[in-house]
Amino acid sequence: MLSVSRARFWITVVALFFAVVAGSEAVREAMSLSPQAAAQQPAPATPGAINGNDKPQQKNYLEFFFNALGIRYTLAFLVISFTFVAFLVMNLLGLRRDAVCPPHLAAAFETQLNENKLQEAFDLAKNDDSMLGQILAAGMQNVQSGYDKAEEAMGQVGEDENLKLEHRLSFLSLVGTIAPMVGLLGTVDGMVLSFMEIASSDTQPKPSKLADGISMALITTLVGLIIAIPAIIAFNLLKNRLTRLVMETGQQAGSLMSRFENQGRK
Repeated sequence: MLSVSRARFWITVVALFFAVVAGSEAVREAMSLSPQAAAQQPAPATPGAINGNDKPQQKNYLEFFFNALGIRYTLAFLVISFTFVAFLVMNLLGLRRDAVCPPHLAAAFETQLNENKLQEAFDLAKNDDSMLGQILAAGMQNVQSGYDKAEEAMGQVGEDENLKLEHRLSFLSLVGTIAPMVGLLGTVDGMVLSFMEIASSDTQPKPSKLADGISMALITTLVGLIIAIPAIIAFNLLKNRLTRLVMETGQQAGSLMSRFENQGRK
Protein backbone atom coordinates (compact mmCIF):
# COMPACT_ATOMS: atom_id res chain seq x y z
CA MET A 1 0.00 0.00 0.00
CA LEU A 2 2.89 2.35 0.80
CA SER A 3 4.55 1.75 -2.56
CA VAL A 4 1.30 2.47 -4.36
CA SER A 5 0.92 5.76 -2.49
CA ARG A 6 4.50 6.73 -3.36
CA ALA A 7 3.87 5.93 -7.06
CA ARG A 8 0.80 8.11 -7.10
CA PHE A 9 2.73 10.88 -5.35
CA TRP A 10 5.55 10.88 -7.89
CA ILE A 11 3.10 10.71 -10.81
CA THR A 12 1.33 13.76 -9.43
CA VAL A 13 4.64 15.59 -8.99
CA VAL A 14 5.73 14.83 -12.57
CA ALA A 15 2.37 15.94 -13.93
CA LEU A 16 2.57 19.20 -11.99
CA PHE A 17 6.13 19.71 -13.24
CA PHE A 18 5.14 19.40 -16.88
CA ALA A 19 2.14 21.64 -16.32
CA VAL A 20 4.34 24.34 -14.81
CA VAL A 21 6.86 24.02 -17.65
CA ALA A 22 4.14 24.27 -20.26
CA GLY A 23 2.63 27.26 -18.50
CA SER A 24 5.95 29.01 -18.21
CA GLU A 25 6.66 28.42 -21.88
CA ALA A 26 3.31 29.96 -22.79
CA VAL A 27 3.97 32.97 -20.54
CA ARG A 28 7.45 33.42 -21.99
CA GLU A 29 6.11 33.31 -25.53
CA ALA A 30 3.43 35.84 -24.68
CA MET A 31 5.96 38.16 -23.02
CA SER A 32 8.29 37.95 -26.03
CA LEU A 33 5.65 39.40 -28.32
CA SER A 34 5.90 43.10 -29.02
CA PRO A 35 2.79 45.25 -28.75
CA GLN A 36 2.64 45.50 -32.57
CA ALA A 37 2.88 41.73 -32.96
CA ALA A 38 0.30 41.18 -30.28
CA ALA A 39 -2.05 43.58 -32.03
CA GLN A 40 -1.65 41.64 -35.27
CA GLN A 41 -2.47 38.30 -33.66
CA PRO A 42 -6.01 37.17 -34.57
CA ALA A 43 -8.45 37.03 -31.72
CA PRO A 44 -9.51 33.53 -30.70
CA ALA A 45 -12.69 32.44 -32.36
CA THR A 46 -15.65 32.08 -30.09
CA PRO A 47 -18.90 30.26 -30.85
CA GLY A 48 -21.40 32.55 -32.46
CA ALA A 49 -18.77 35.25 -33.26
CA ILE A 50 -17.92 33.96 -36.75
CA ASN A 51 -18.72 36.48 -39.41
CA GLY A 52 -19.83 35.76 -42.90
CA ASN A 53 -16.27 35.75 -44.33
CA ASP A 54 -15.08 33.08 -41.87
CA LYS A 55 -17.81 30.58 -42.72
CA PRO A 56 -16.68 27.59 -44.77
CA GLN A 57 -17.95 27.77 -48.29
CA GLN A 58 -20.80 25.41 -49.01
CA LYS A 59 -20.16 23.15 -51.98
CA ASN A 60 -22.78 23.03 -54.69
CA TYR A 61 -23.56 19.34 -55.12
CA LEU A 62 -25.00 19.86 -58.58
CA GLU A 63 -21.86 21.61 -59.72
CA PHE A 64 -19.71 18.95 -58.08
CA PHE A 65 -21.64 16.17 -59.85
CA PHE A 66 -21.37 17.97 -63.19
CA ASN A 67 -17.63 18.50 -62.81
CA ALA A 68 -17.14 14.88 -61.80
CA LEU A 69 -19.20 13.47 -64.66
CA GLY A 70 -17.91 15.73 -67.39
CA ILE A 71 -19.83 16.67 -70.50
CA ARG A 72 -19.75 13.16 -71.98
CA TYR A 73 -21.28 11.27 -69.10
CA THR A 74 -23.64 14.13 -68.27
CA LEU A 75 -25.14 13.97 -71.76
CA ALA A 76 -25.21 10.18 -71.69
CA PHE A 77 -27.07 10.03 -68.38
CA LEU A 78 -29.45 12.81 -69.44
CA VAL A 79 -30.40 10.84 -72.56
CA ILE A 80 -30.88 7.67 -70.51
CA SER A 81 -32.93 9.54 -67.90
CA PHE A 82 -35.24 11.16 -70.46
CA THR A 83 -35.68 7.81 -72.19
CA PHE A 84 -36.56 6.16 -68.89
CA VAL A 85 -39.13 8.82 -67.98
CA ALA A 86 -40.68 8.80 -71.46
CA PHE A 87 -41.15 5.02 -71.59
CA LEU A 88 -42.27 4.90 -67.96
CA VAL A 89 -45.07 7.36 -68.66
CA MET A 90 -45.91 5.58 -71.92
CA ASN A 91 -46.21 2.21 -70.21
CA LEU A 92 -48.17 3.61 -67.28
CA LEU A 93 -50.71 5.02 -69.71
CA GLY A 94 -50.71 1.94 -71.94
CA LEU A 95 -51.17 -0.56 -69.11
CA ARG A 96 -54.26 1.03 -67.64
CA ARG A 97 -57.29 -1.23 -67.42
CA ASP A 98 -59.27 1.11 -69.66
CA ALA A 99 -56.53 0.86 -72.30
CA VAL A 100 -56.19 -2.95 -72.26
CA CYS A 101 -59.50 -4.40 -71.06
CA PRO A 102 -62.04 -1.58 -70.78
CA PRO A 103 -65.13 -2.60 -68.79
CA HIS A 104 -67.38 -0.27 -70.75
CA LEU A 105 -66.47 -2.03 -74.00
CA ALA A 106 -67.30 -5.43 -72.55
CA ALA A 107 -70.65 -4.16 -71.27
CA ALA A 108 -71.57 -2.48 -74.57
CA PHE A 109 -70.43 -5.49 -76.62
CA GLU A 110 -72.53 -7.87 -74.50
CA THR A 111 -75.52 -5.59 -74.87
CA GLN A 112 -75.21 -5.67 -78.66
CA LEU A 113 -74.98 -9.47 -78.63
CA ASN A 114 -78.01 -9.78 -76.39
CA GLU A 115 -79.95 -7.68 -78.86
CA ASN A 116 -78.65 -9.86 -81.70
CA LYS A 117 -76.92 -6.89 -83.33
CA LEU A 118 -73.85 -8.74 -84.53
CA GLN A 119 -72.71 -6.12 -87.05
CA GLU A 120 -72.99 -3.36 -84.47
CA ALA A 121 -71.04 -5.49 -82.00
CA PHE A 122 -68.33 -6.10 -84.62
CA ASP A 123 -68.08 -2.38 -85.46
CA LEU A 124 -67.94 -1.48 -81.79
CA ALA A 125 -65.04 -3.87 -81.15
CA LYS A 126 -63.15 -2.99 -84.33
CA ASN A 127 -63.22 0.75 -83.63
CA ASP A 128 -61.73 0.22 -80.19
CA ASP A 129 -57.91 0.22 -80.01
CA SER A 130 -57.69 -1.80 -76.82
CA MET A 131 -56.49 -5.40 -76.71
CA LEU A 132 -59.97 -6.60 -75.81
CA GLY A 133 -61.49 -4.73 -78.75
CA GLN A 134 -59.03 -6.17 -81.26
CA ILE A 135 -59.50 -9.70 -79.93
CA LEU A 136 -63.29 -9.46 -80.08
CA ALA A 137 -63.14 -7.98 -83.58
CA ALA A 138 -60.97 -10.88 -84.76
CA GLY A 139 -63.38 -13.37 -83.21
CA MET A 140 -66.47 -11.78 -84.74
CA GLN A 141 -64.77 -11.56 -88.12
CA ASN A 142 -64.10 -15.32 -88.19
CA VAL A 143 -67.08 -16.66 -86.24
CA GLN A 144 -68.95 -17.47 -89.45
CA SER A 145 -66.23 -20.00 -90.26
CA GLY A 146 -66.76 -21.76 -86.97
CA TYR A 147 -65.89 -21.15 -83.35
CA ASP A 148 -62.56 -22.96 -83.69
CA LYS A 149 -61.46 -20.52 -86.40
CA ALA A 150 -62.69 -17.61 -84.35
CA GLU A 151 -60.86 -18.85 -81.26
CA GLU A 152 -57.66 -19.34 -83.26
CA ALA A 153 -57.90 -15.81 -84.71
CA MET A 154 -58.54 -14.38 -81.24
CA GLY A 155 -55.49 -16.17 -79.88
CA GLN A 156 -53.28 -14.89 -82.69
CA VAL A 157 -54.42 -11.30 -82.25
CA GLY A 158 -54.00 -11.62 -78.49
CA GLU A 159 -50.40 -12.76 -78.92
CA ASP A 160 -49.68 -9.89 -81.33
CA GLU A 161 -51.11 -7.32 -78.95
CA ASN A 162 -49.23 -8.86 -76.06
CA LEU A 163 -45.97 -8.69 -78.01
CA LYS A 164 -46.55 -5.00 -78.71
CA LEU A 165 -47.03 -4.25 -75.04
CA GLU A 166 -44.04 -6.36 -74.02
CA HIS A 167 -41.86 -4.70 -76.67
CA ARG A 168 -42.69 -1.26 -75.30
CA LEU A 169 -42.16 -2.45 -71.75
CA SER A 170 -38.77 -3.99 -72.58
CA PHE A 171 -37.24 -0.52 -72.96
CA LEU A 172 -37.46 -0.11 -69.18
CA SER A 173 -35.42 -3.27 -68.78
CA LEU A 174 -32.97 -1.93 -71.36
CA VAL A 175 -32.54 1.28 -69.35
CA GLY A 176 -31.97 -0.79 -66.20
CA THR A 177 -29.21 -2.67 -68.02
CA ILE A 178 -27.51 0.21 -69.84
CA ALA A 179 -27.41 2.73 -66.96
CA PRO A 180 -25.10 0.70 -64.66
CA MET A 181 -22.97 -0.28 -67.66
CA VAL A 182 -22.39 3.41 -68.44
CA GLY A 183 -21.62 3.92 -64.76
CA LEU A 184 -19.12 1.06 -64.87
CA LEU A 185 -17.53 2.60 -67.95
CA GLY A 186 -17.14 5.87 -66.05
CA THR A 187 -15.63 3.96 -63.12
CA VAL A 188 -12.96 2.41 -65.31
CA ASP A 189 -12.40 5.72 -67.11
CA GLY A 190 -11.91 7.59 -63.84
CA MET A 191 -9.51 5.01 -62.42
CA VAL A 192 -7.50 5.11 -65.63
CA LEU A 193 -7.22 8.90 -65.33
CA SER A 194 -6.00 8.58 -61.75
CA PHE A 195 -3.38 5.96 -62.62
CA MET A 196 -2.24 8.00 -65.60
CA GLU A 197 -1.70 10.93 -63.25
CA ILE A 198 0.38 8.74 -60.96
CA ALA A 199 2.40 7.27 -63.85
CA SER A 200 3.13 10.62 -65.52
CA SER A 201 4.25 12.37 -62.33
CA ASP A 202 7.91 12.21 -61.27
CA THR A 203 6.99 13.27 -57.75
CA GLN A 204 4.10 12.47 -55.51
CA PRO A 205 0.96 13.57 -57.39
CA LYS A 206 -1.36 16.12 -55.89
CA PRO A 207 -4.39 14.66 -54.15
CA SER A 208 -6.63 17.07 -56.06
CA LYS A 209 -5.46 15.60 -59.36
CA LEU A 210 -6.15 12.07 -58.17
CA ALA A 211 -9.50 13.17 -56.77
CA ASP A 212 -10.69 14.17 -60.26
CA GLY A 213 -10.44 10.62 -61.55
CA ILE A 214 -11.72 9.04 -58.35
CA SER A 215 -14.72 11.38 -58.20
CA MET A 216 -15.55 10.52 -61.81
CA ALA A 217 -15.36 6.82 -60.98
CA LEU A 218 -17.64 7.10 -57.95
CA ILE A 219 -20.16 9.62 -59.27
CA THR A 220 -20.74 7.81 -62.58
CA THR A 221 -21.37 4.58 -60.68
CA LEU A 222 -23.72 6.37 -58.29
CA VAL A 223 -25.74 8.07 -61.04
CA GLY A 224 -25.94 4.84 -63.05
CA LEU A 225 -27.38 2.98 -60.07
CA ILE A 226 -29.78 5.82 -59.26
CA ILE A 227 -31.26 5.48 -62.75
CA ALA A 228 -31.09 1.68 -63.01
CA ILE A 229 -32.74 0.74 -59.69
CA PRO A 230 -36.07 2.57 -60.35
CA ALA A 231 -36.07 1.28 -63.93
CA ILE A 232 -35.70 -2.35 -62.81
CA ILE A 233 -38.36 -1.93 -60.12
CA ALA A 234 -40.78 -0.28 -62.58
CA PHE A 235 -40.15 -2.99 -65.18
CA ASN A 236 -40.94 -5.85 -62.81
CA LEU A 237 -44.05 -4.18 -61.38
CA LEU A 238 -45.41 -3.31 -64.82
CA LYS A 239 -44.52 -6.76 -66.13
CA ASN A 240 -46.67 -8.33 -63.44
CA ARG A 241 -49.47 -5.90 -64.21
CA LEU A 242 -49.26 -6.72 -67.92
CA THR A 243 -49.49 -10.45 -67.21
CA ARG A 244 -52.55 -9.93 -65.03
CA LEU A 245 -54.30 -7.69 -67.57
CA VAL A 246 -53.58 -10.06 -70.46
CA MET A 247 -55.00 -12.97 -68.50
CA GLU A 248 -58.06 -10.96 -67.57
CA THR A 249 -58.53 -9.86 -71.18
CA GLY A 250 -58.38 -13.42 -72.44
CA GLN A 251 -60.92 -14.57 -69.89
CA GLN A 252 -63.23 -11.66 -70.70
CA ALA A 253 -63.02 -12.26 -74.45
CA GLY A 254 -63.63 -15.99 -74.02
CA SER A 255 -66.64 -15.31 -71.83
CA LEU A 256 -68.19 -12.88 -74.32
CA MET A 257 -67.63 -15.18 -77.30
CA SER A 258 -68.64 -18.40 -75.52
CA ARG A 259 -72.22 -18.09 -76.80
CA PHE A 260 -70.94 -19.01 -80.31
CA GLU A 261 -69.16 -22.12 -79.05
CA ASN A 262 -71.91 -24.55 -80.05
CA GLN A 263 -72.51 -22.96 -83.40
CA GLY A 264 -70.81 -24.39 -86.41
CA ARG A 265 -71.74 -21.61 -88.77
CA LYS A 266 -73.72 -18.48 -88.31
